[in-house]
Amino acid sequence: MTQPVVDIRETDPGVVRITMRDEEHRNTFSPRLVRGLIDAFAAVSTDPSYRAVVLTGYGPYFCTGGTREGLTMLHEGHGRFTDTNLYSLALECEIPVISAMQGHGVGGGFVFGLFADVVLLSRESIYTTNFMKYGFTPGMGATCVLPAKLGPDLAQEMLLSARGFRGDELARRGVGLTVLPRAEVLPRAGELAREIADKPRGALVALKAHLVRGLRQELPEVIERELVMHSATFHTAEVGERIERRFGR
Repeated sequence: MTQPVVDIRETDPGVVRITMRDEEHRNTFSPRLVRGLIDAFAAVSTDPSYRAVVLTGYGPYFCTGGTREGLTMLHEGHGRFTDTNLYSLALECEIPVISAMQGHGVGGGFVFGLFADVVLLSRESIYTTNFMKYGFTPGMGATCVLPAKLGPDLAQEMLLSARGFRGDELARRGVGLTVLPRAEVLPRAGELAREIADKPRGALVALKAHLVRGLRQELPEVIERELVMHSATFHTAEVGERIERRFGR
């Protein structure tokens, strides 16, 4: 049987760890990874014993964004990124989610992790919102969550330049996230999750709903504006050429 590419397991009382491990595709949004993530968060939502989630990747990869096939389909007009609501799984999860980004976070993969309630980065890893390198504007709520989590100035620089930032560079820039050596990211996430899971579930659910209320309310309108930009930028011949060129290397 084919091994699952998303592992879900309870690591401590009340703490569930979701691990992305699509080694064949280096944790890009392959169909199996997307399906596995949706199923994992659905499983979390049905178990009232869970009180905290740790979301992580494997080795040097947290999540590395769109596949060549997926981006080509969007470029050719065969769907939109909203067809599968992957981007807000952590935000919509009732209980707190910790993103242990021990590895590289690229494009939509970085955005996906930022929707968690607590985000830990690694000093050695590269983080980028590289949408504009392909010639199309950002999606998946990037224009909403980056300013919220990184601050408006750094977010605008990342989105406009589309360049990669090492975690240690983000730390020097004063990003308001915890940045640790890679080997320390997952253990620290586990410690935080255990501290959170010590609290009553009902109180955690109520507090999270209060803390993310603004982001949850703002996101649908942002997504619609991102889709309008996509309709003007995603389907040009240059975007198709850039996708082929970047994946062809």
